[in-house]
Amino acid sequence: MKRSELTGHPQILDGEGPLGGPKAVREPLVTGGKSYADVNNDVAIHTEQLPTKLWIFAFIPSILLMLMFFTGLGLEITVGQGLVGINHPVGWGVYIVNFVFWIGIGHAGTLISAILFLFRQNWRTAVNRSAEAMTIFAVMTAGLFPLLHTGRPWFAYWLLPLPNGRGPLWVNFNSPLLWDVFAVSTYATISIVFWYVGLVPDIASVRDRAKDPRRKLLYTILSLGWTGSSRGWRHYEAAYMLLAGLATPLVLSVHTIVSFDFAVSVIPGWHTTIFPPYFVAGAIFSGFAMVLTLLIIMRHVFNLKDYVTMNHIEAMCKIVLATSMVVGTAYLTEFFIAYYSGVPGERFHFANRMFGPYWWAALIMYGCNMVVPQLFWFKSMRRNIPVIFVMTLFVNLGMWFERYVIVVTSLHRDFLPSSWGNYDFKPMDWILTIGSFGMFMTLFLLFARVLPTICMFEVKSVMDPKTAVRPRRKELADG
Repeated sequence: MKRSELTGHPQILDGEGPLGGPKAVREPLVTGGKSYADVNNDVAIHTEQLPTKLWIFAFIPSILLMLMFFTGLGLEITVGQGLVGINHPVGWGVYIVNFVFWIGIGHAGTLISAILFLFRQNWRTAVNRSAEAMTIFAVMTAGLFPLLHTGRPWFAYWLLPLPNGRGPLWVNFNSPLLWDVFAVSTYATISIVFWYVGLVPDIASVRDRAKDPRRKLLYTILSLGWTGSSRGWRHYEAAYMLLAGLATPLVLSVHTIVSFDFAVSVIPGWHTTIFPPYFVAGAIFSGFAMVLTLLIIMRHVFNLKDYVTMNHIEAMCKIVLATSMVVGTAYLTEFFIAYYSGVPGERFHFANRMFGPYWWAALIMYGCNMVVPQLFWFKSMRRNIPVIFVMTLFVNLGMWFERYVIVVTSLHRDFLPSSWGNYDFKPMDWILTIGSFGMFMTLFLLFARVLPTICMFEVKSVMDPKTAVRPRRKELADG
């Protein structure tokens, strides 16, 4: 074996393939013949210039939707929950649907950052920073909905197991709703620390490039005195490895605990042991779809096509395809178990899911999550940007409707026909749902504007030193 002059990856010579023939060289993770200096310039330049027209075009509607969202939150707090469509028997509605959806969106960031890091998957280096930021903003958005669902969010501190003067009023540690508080808060804390620790070396690079004194002061504070010394790198690598080890179990635990909100109940369609792995697979599925949606936009707006290459996008499309098949298997398993159980309530629920008043929601869910991703079996589809972008939007739509189907169709037909009822979105439901996307996009666009969206030092680590320093040496020789 020898190292390729173009890619820096091991190259298999003729006769060294599995059948004695030639073997193809892996595609490079960084294209365009970039040098180390080019990486710094290309990634950090958007933090130093005025925002582009494309960025402004995306930011204005996002912040308007976010303002609409916070207006809706204010009205909910002051007027009450009568503004939304929740009723009896559907006591869980827009709040829990959006909560579970946004928690799921955040899972891809932790998977890309922690698990793929531990497994030494080099293709993660160009996408992990954006995925980590997406995780934090998704969890921030998700956390607002259960607080609203309590009905009195100004008493949210009662959820904390703190010594208090309220007599015997303590949190119920047997309740999965309290487990959510611990799981989500831990997930948010570890994700923020993991994201910020990974940012420190790159913030120091931006600090060294800054010419404006105010920007230089800001980045100096944020870089925590980073100098890039050998000792600093040793401590950094040890801390990053430790945080990756702490974050890895959270990928499985957080959405597993969220699934317990449903699985420990006695409502048909909810009390099933398949929910924990089913929810985790669905979270990774929707999370990777959202990462693809954001990266496709970001690589175009900030001209990062040489760093977020088709190789990265195709790898994520394969994960979307794999998790789609896992989720599809879980869907079919639910129907089989309902039939095999012989429980009339379970059988009725899944018949009602397909043929009841909300059949259209189930059709969207199954079509977007099981059928649409099958196009990724074809390489031409996995490398077609417009097709991928549209398909990721369908996946996100399907995964939102999955949560809608799970919550609504199980509640609107309970054990007593006399208490049956429907759940319809009111204007406030739409404001909270659409506005939450505005909040998420506003936070992500601000992050992309002021901080490096690609982990520069990790990208440099997968480049071939021979080709990465050659252009710089040539410039010095010419000078």
